[in-house]
Amino acid sequence: MKRFFSNASFILLATLILASCIESEAQKCRPSGRIRGRKAPPGQCNQENDSDCCIEGKLYTTYECSPPMSSHTKAYLTLNSFQKGGDGGGPSECDNQYHSDDTPVVALSTGWFNHRSRCLHNITISANGRSVVAMVVDECDSTEGCDADHDYQPPCPNNIVDASRAVWKALGVPPNEWGGLDITWSDA
Repeated sequence: MKRFFSNASFILLATLILASCIESEAQKCRPSGRIRGRKAPPGQCNQENDSDCCIEGKLYTTYECSPPMSSHTKAYLTLNSFQKGGDGGGPSECDNQYHSDDTPVVALSTGWFNHRSRCLHNITISANGRSVVAMVVDECDSTEGCDADHDYQPPCPNNIVDASRAVWKALGVPPNEWGGLDITWSDA
């Protein structure tokens, strides 16, 4: 009888450990594929805010997911213009409008954008000892890129909060340091 409980305890413990490993494995965001870069026609890739243009033949990783959410989700803040003619490309996905760079707005990587579920909702971004509330108006597409619809820019990494100048100003980041910053964010 003692041996039965010892074996049963071992099996239960092994099952719990395996289930925990499977659950944590399921929460990881893995690449979903790759796309091959295409060279933009002359004048078709807007490099405002130091945006990258696709390199012909280069393979770019794509994602359909983003890292798991928490109350302080780690992300990388990038600079984007949401104005007409800016490096953000066309009108915003959520409302088919352009937005002033003086308004705190953001685009989220595909997984966090979550099929528009965060459209026109506010998020809180924290960095540099400050916080700012910004509205989600667009997707930073992690699944596609290197085409006219994406201004011949590569797909976004899966951990991006792409923000207007107003967000950078509110965080107190000196303009000469705008472009990339480790942040945390949460739904507001």
